[in-house]
Amino acid sequence: MKIALLGYGKMGKIIEKIALDRQHEIVLKIDYTNLDDLTVENLQKADVAIEFSTPDTVLGNIAKCFEAKTPIIVGTTGWYGQLELIKSSCEASNNALLYASNFSVGVNIFFHINKVLARLMNNYPYYEVQVEEIHHTQKLDAPSGTAITIAEGIIDNLDNKSEWINVVEQNDGPDLLKSNQLLIESLRIDSVPGTHTVIYDSEVDTIEFKHTAHNRTGFALGAVIAAEWLPGKKGFFTASDMFNFEV
Repeated sequence: MKIALLGYGKMGKIIEKIALDRQHEIVLKIDYTNLDDLTVENLQKADVAIEFSTPDTVLGNIAKCFEAKTPIIVGTTGWYGQLELIKSSCEASNNALLYASNFSVGVNIFFHINKVLARLMNNYPYYEVQVEEIHHTQKLDAPSGTAITIAEGIIDNLDNKSEWINVVEQNDGPDLLKSNQLLIESLRIDSVPGTHTVIYDSEVDTIEFKHTAHNRTGFALGAVIAAEWLPGKKGFFTASDMFNFEV
């Protein structure tokens, strides 16, 4: 399979290594030094594009792939306010896009169990829930896309929560949290690839459900697996379509 890498930073280089190990070919690598090479003609040399750039460049990269009719995997976060617009554009132009806030197999298992746990906790309303996420200090967005996906999984399945609210750093919390609000607490610490914890707390005990990434390899492997899955399909997909977990 021929792959275009849109974003060739730390993640892009790990993705490249995994793709080559899996006998794929990298036919295009785009970073800030060669933006002029991001052309329809060059994209059409690839069977699929993998996009890990920045929130400022991701929408333009998606549009260029749509123009080239090149299926695209999107791992960049921080653009989800445009999600419905991109979905409509993808479907109207008969393209293929798969996005995920996190491609790690372990995280996607976490996402699934998080939803099951939230449904179960409806029976025990005396537990208060919050989400904590810790990332390296170079991370551009807060909360993380992974934390938002976790929070949305809780909100969709826990009756007493209808929206999330974010605070950055432990001592910067809201003065008063409404009962329907789910707190996402964001911490930034050097050299932490990503730790996400769902905490259910009551007067008598605390339940913690946690995923800790040791490095970026799990994210990169999942993105390559997604790139192997998407070609030949049309439409707008998420990682849940690919993993298709069942209870």
